[in-house]
Order: sequence, then C-alpha cells, then structure tokens
Amino acid sequence: MGEQQKQAQPLGVWHTIKPFANGGASGMLATCVIQPIDMIKVRIQLGQGSASSVASTMLKEEGVRAFYKGLSAGLLRQATYTTARLGSFRMLTNKAIEANEGKPLPLYQKALCGLTAGAIGACFGSPADLALIRMQADATLPAAQRRHYTNAFHALSRIVADEGVLALWKGAGPTVVRAMALNMGMLASYDQSLELFRDNLGFGEIPTVVGASAISGFFASACSLPFDYVKTQIQKMQPDAEGKYPYTGSLDCAMKTLKAGGPLKFYTGFPVYCVRIAPHVMMY
Repeated sequence: MGEQQKQAQPLGVWHTIKPFANGGASGMLATCVIQPIDMIKVRIQLGQGSASSVASTMLKEEGVRAFYKGLSAGLLRQATYTTARLGSFRMLTNKAIEANEGKPLPLYQKALCGLTAGAIGACFGSPADLALIRMQADATLPAAQRRHYTNAFHALSRIVADEGVLALWKGAGPTVVRAMALNMGMLASYDQSLELFRDNLGFGEIPTVVGASAISGFFASACSLPFDYVKTQIQKMQPDAEGKYPYTGSLDCAMKTLKAGGPLKFYTGFPVYCVRIAPHVMMY
C-alpha cells in the first residue's frame, strides 16, 4: 500500500504541472516558427511600411539574422507567459467541468476561463514581452537612441539598472488587457470550433485542427490587435530631449492614435497578425 502511494504521488505532481509544461513547450516551439512574422508585425506597427516592404528592407539592410532579433526574449516570454496562460486555462476549465458534472462548458464559461488565464499569464510574461518589443524595435530608432541589447537577460538587467525594477512592467496594463482579449478570442473559440468540426460535422483530426485554428486565429486577432498596437507603442517609446514621453499612458496613446488615424489604425498589420497567431493556436 505504501509503495502504491509513493508511485501515485509523482503521477499526481505531473498531472498538476503537465498543462503548464505542455503550454510552455508548445509556445516556445511556435515562437521559433513565427519569430520572423512577429518581427515584421512590430515593424509595421511602428510605421515602417507594408509587410513586403518591411521584409525586403530588413533583408537588404540588416540581413537574415535580423528576422530573429529578440528570439531569446521571445522564448523567455513563452516560457513565462504561455506556460502560465495555457496551464491556468486548462486548470480552470478542468475545475469548471468538474463543477458542471462532466458536461461540456458553455461558451461564456470558456471565455471567462480564457480571460482569467490571460491576465495571469500576462503578469508573469510582461518583463520578457517588454524586452522582446525593445529588441525588435531597436533598429527603427535613431542611432544615438538605440539600446543595443544583446539578449533577453542583458535587456532585463539594463532595464532594471537604468529605469528601476518596476520598469519591467512598463506597458503591463495594455499587455494584460491584450492577453485577456486574445485568450478570450483564441482559447474559447478554439474549443468551441473543435466541438463544431469534430462532434457536429464529423471532420477528421487534421481538418478539425486546421479549421479550428483558422477560426480561432481570426477571432483572437480581431479581439486583441488594438491592445497589441497600444502595447507596442508604449513599450518602445523613448523620452525626448526634455525628458518627456510621447504618451502619458495607454489611454493617452489610444486617444492620440484614434484622433490621428481613426479606428482602423489600431488594426495596422491585421493579416500579418493573423498569420503570426495561427502557429500558436495549432501548437496549443
């Protein structure tokens, strides 16, 4: 009896951490695939041009390696953000299914689980996300203002040394809101689409995953891109000669963007953003 308890304990521990481990590993693998797309997305949001012009300019002026700039920060972000996000989502949905006596969850409950998991993940992943955006945006700054971070840990240590520990969570507000919106759109619609294609329409495994990923990627992009746009602007901004920042906060950034470019400005780079999200959904 004692030996059976010893064997059960490790299994119980693995059962608890498995959603987190799977989430982190899948997120890191997906990042290796989409890092060039993510880099192009950030450059588009910073006003560098269309996807084709950004890609050709980067290739010509910076070389192939430029597309993977910030990869270490991207991997660290997934190791923190996605691990916490997907692990929390699975734990929350499992608890909700138990409370629902094993019945499938309605869409609103999946959405609530997604919102909560997104907020948890963003709180953990915000420092790495800040490092990622700054590394990706560095080449767009004037030469005198470039930070020249060599990797994610160098970026984090420099941020702490130059700006203080709390600066690691600069832009955390829109980061959390973005993650909540993305999770609500991605995870809830993905599970709902799986049920539709698999259970109602009788699709096979591959068509089900591809179809659910496409739908999920669209809704995740539509829900989260405006917040992603604001987050990028806040995280990359530099003070001017007088020490003033272009935006006082997320709301100020949103209002100035709306006034200058209208609502569609928040959806700059929408097709690229959809492509960027799709591999993450498939890995999930």
